[in-house]
Amino acid sequence: MVKHYIIWKMNEELNEDKKVEAKAKIKSSLEGLVGKIDGLTKMEIKTECFEASAGDIMMDSEFTSKEALEAYQVNPLHVEVATNIVRPNVEIRLSFDYEE
Repeated sequence: MVKHYIIWKMNEELNEDKKVEAKAKIKSSLEGLVGKIDGLTKMEIKTECFEASAGDIMMDSEFTSKEALEAYQVNPLHVEVATNIVRPNVEIRLSFDYEE
């Protein structure tokens, strides 16, 4: 099993209402990919965090293999969400991947 974590910092130009709206859209869009992309077995998006957190959103996902993660990254369904929903609303992205 491969774990794939991402922490995003929201675009500071967004007002608070837009941030809340964007977080909800990111969450529903990414979590909606489970069952649609081979090898993606888990997708949890956390949008509520402590004020001291360095990021605003965290993605906790699991894949059957490193190859499944690599295929996910170029899958058109994921690319569409990343390009049209995630990237316009975030300014910083950190990732951490490992195999268990």
